[in-house]
Amino acid sequence: MAIEIKNINDKFVWELFENKDVSRTFLQSWEWGEFQKKMNNKIWRLGIFDDNNLISIVLVSKVTAKRGIFLLIQHGPEELKVKSQKLKVLEVLLEKLKEIGKEERASFIRISPLWEKTEENRAIFKNLGFKQAPMHANAYEATWKLDVVLPEDDLLKNMRKTTRYLIKQAIKNKDISIEKSEKIVDIEKYQKLNKLVSKKQYFTPFSQDYIKNEFDVFSKEGSVLCFFGEYKGELVATALIIFWSGIAFYHQAASGFKYSKLSIPYLIAWEAIKEAKKRNCVLFDFWGFTDPKLKPKHPWAGPTLFKMGFGGKSFEYIKTQDFLLSKKYWINYLIENFRKIKRQY
Repeated sequence: MAIEIKNINDKFVWELFENKDVSRTFLQSWEWGEFQKKMNNKIWRLGIFDDNNLISIVLVSKVTAKRGIFLLIQHGPEELKVKSQKLKVLEVLLEKLKEIGKEERASFIRISPLWEKTEENRAIFKNLGFKQAPMHANAYEATWKLDVVLPEDDLLKNMRKTTRYLIKQAIKNKDISIEKSEKIVDIEKYQKLNKLVSKKQYFTPFSQDYIKNEFDVFSKEGSVLCFFGEYKGELVATALIIFWSGIAFYHQAASGFKYSKLSIPYLIAWEAIKEAKKRNCVLFDFWGFTDPKLKPKHPWAGPTLFKMGFGGKSFEYIKTQDFLLSKKYWINYLIENFRKIKRQY
């Protein structure tokens, strides 16, 4: 087994590999690399080869924050089936990341892998010197996924009774309309509602540039839509859906409180699921899950109950992992740990 790391600069080679496994997310897509560059983050597209056969790809970005510089891998590398192969690949990748980290003066490496939540996988990272990060890396560590291959009638039957009822009631209401847009100018509408909701729910939304650049990159491939739910012409709820590699991702969403009883977000999600079917997607990834029974006060608890109503099941992965490159890491660790304690979840 001769593992080697090489840079991949050919989009065709990258995409040819990424389409082989629909379990991954767009955070390892070619487009996400372009998004990172638009956000002025330096990136590396690495290919992991075994005897010249490409077995995995890894998108690495350099994050420069007030609390320090670090290398970030979101939802990568792919989990390989054989334990010895996983360990060897991670060993070789870590050595490459150490080289890059030294050149870029990074204080640590952060990896948020989509590796199944098992003791074996946790042990692999721990034995290589990784430690669990105090916070996740803007990428979920658990999610709720729905198989959308089934016919629409079956999808409705598999929903929670209340969810199905609310969708049907929203459909009957002639004052409710759902619009879909591929126009980047409509991001202004999305952000206006998102900012209003964030003030009332006390969270910091993604910046205007973040949302605009994300939409711009994926819209060039025709793989993103913004859904707008209106009541009598007034914007009530919205969602940004990304379609990639046979999966639809419910990546961003915002909903006001004025007409919450009309359940417009339920209708938006249902329309997004139907759109996913039209695009021959096999899964609908609701993006982010926390067990509402175990963590009822978690800010994702309410949204998770909403997602669970559509049917599907949860997928949990090992926690985000950090590898120290310098003592400066502890500044970041203390800041993030303080934020975690303050949020009480």
